[in-house]
Amino acid sequence: MYTQKSNNTSSGNLRLFGNLRVMIISGLLVAMSIVFGKFLAFNITDAIRISFENLPVIMAGIFFGPFIGGAVGLGADVIGSILKGYSINPIVSFGAMCIGIISGFVSMKLFRKNQTLNIAFSVGLAHLIGSILIKSAGLHFLPPKMPFSLLIYRIPTYIGIGLLEFFIIYMLLKNKAFANQLEKVCNNGRL
Repeated sequence: MYTQKSNNTSSGNLRLFGNLRVMIISGLLVAMSIVFGKFLAFNITDAIRISFENLPVIMAGIFFGPFIGGAVGLGADVIGSILKGYSINPIVSFGAMCIGIISGFVSMKLFRKNQTLNIAFSVGLAHLIGSILIKSAGLHFLPPKMPFSLLIYRIPTYIGIGLLEFFIIYMLLKNKAFANQLEKVCNNGRL
């Protein structure tokens, strides 16, 4: 089971910025987020979209800490918007960055002994603050302004998406081979 031994301090998380393997995996997570969010999403309305764009961002936060999680979230949102020809909404980009920061911070600080609660709170708080509060505010206050009557449907949408993301991350970290490889990456090949 992956225990995040190398991610228990902020200096440990900053150290991962210089880890070539972590940088490559982070780039892949950015690409996955772009593909999931911009090309494989199901648009229900202009305000409601079912996608797993936040899954790679949350994974980056949980696996590598809040700094890398935030960088993956911001990079994925800005690059994805440019690729699709969208104007960059700074509040939504900040929300994407917060998803990575919050998932990483919560993963480092809460329920370290109970992996299930750790992942559940990391995913849940990241979506509550980043997706439901901050991104919804960006969709409401900046053009094209979405009414709150539509944005309220983001709550049950993100509850469902969050449950699926929790299950995926939980199953990945329960896989001993995956957890061992992740530990090697975080320790720069040293165990």
